[in-house]
Amino acid sequence: MSEADPLLKPAPVTDLGLAGETRPALPLGPEGLDRHTRRDLLKEEMAIAEGFHGGAMWPYAVATFGCFAVWLSFFPLAITGHLNLPLAFVLSCIFATGGYVTSHEAMHSNIGRPGEKYRWLNEAIGAVSTIPIVFPFSMARIMHLEHHYHCNDPLKDPDYTDEAPNALMAWYKTWYNRQPGVDGSIHHYKRILGEMGTPEAARALKETMLLQLVFMGVLFTMAWSGFAIEAALLWWLPRHIGLSYIRFYLSWAPHHPREGQTGRYEQANIFKSRLGHVLSMCMETHLIHHLYPGIPNHRTKAAYLALKPILEKRGVDCSAI
Repeated sequence: MSEADPLLKPAPVTDLGLAGETRPALPLGPEGLDRHTRRDLLKEEMAIAEGFHGGAMWPYAVATFGCFAVWLSFFPLAITGHLNLPLAFVLSCIFATGGYVTSHEAMHSNIGRPGEKYRWLNEAIGAVSTIPIVFPFSMARIMHLEHHYHCNDPLKDPDYTDEAPNALMAWYKTWYNRQPGVDGSIHHYKRILGEMGTPEAARALKETMLLQLVFMGVLFTMAWSGFAIEAALLWWLPRHIGLSYIRFYLSWAPHHPREGQTGRYEQANIFKSRLGHVLSMCMETHLIHHLYPGIPNHRTKAAYLALKPILEKRGVDCSAI
């Protein structure tokens, strides 16, 4: 009997349909896996992911309140002439950018869930972290959760306006979308909040207005008092640099290209950043966050490496890392 003998080949598992045609007994998913295989992979995936939830979250609290206290001290030190302004400017940019990482954990209640002992700390970390970028926590949380609920939906994803054909255009759009009269991020946010029409949405809009008034009041007062350069280098410019950095690395880089990428394993990409994992704010493995938001940001890479064999079976491109 030759190797080509059909008796040596296992018969395909088929089901007899109408008019006698054959078809797979179990429908195959987009990865070419039947539902039983997908179910087993999901169980294995969830079991592995469970081991990366939780852990010590106190460093987020220390970083939040420590950096915020240092940043606040810059203002009286600048006025009294006891501040190294170039160094303070660099640190202010770091604080403005890094604050979103700590607030991000609070958005997902990873520091303290409702009813838990440290819920107050979760809310305090969230509220303080985003002050340097003049983005109230109430607004940040609603918009980020909407991003998760409607990831890569051109109408419902609040961050879809960050999409660009390449990195250079993406950096440009982080600035362009904040310009007056442009239908950019903040206009997209306001439209979505208006459509939601909830008390939480109304509160977010009100707190955004109040924080922006405080921001402009501080800048105006310092400029009027002869400290315009200090105000610009301690708050105005670090805010814009921070927002651009956040928009590029948290929004564009892990989600490009957005169009049509709405499936569970398509919402974010695995990519390699030229700046490395930490300086890209741990976004190289951002897909893990979309799959399991309860895994802290600093543990997503370890979780990814553990889950990589399963993700590859799911059709995820893991070639970058």
